Amino acid sequence: MNTTELKGTWNEQKGKLKQKFATLTDNDLMFVEGKKEEMLGRLQKKLGKTKDELHKIISEL
Repeated sequence: MNTTELKGTWNEQKGKLKQKFATLTDNDLMFVEGKKEEMLGRLQKKLGKTKDELHKIISEL
């Protein structure tokens, strides 16, 4: 998943992630250009998932 793919469908994916993981907030899912790794780090910490697991979850949405 590259940044363009993530950014292009992020609002849709963000809603699906919030449905799947009720503990996520808008701040957890804030996508800022150039800060993809920071956002993924927040998600890893909050959900207890690896980076690869997160990529798989997001790609399956």
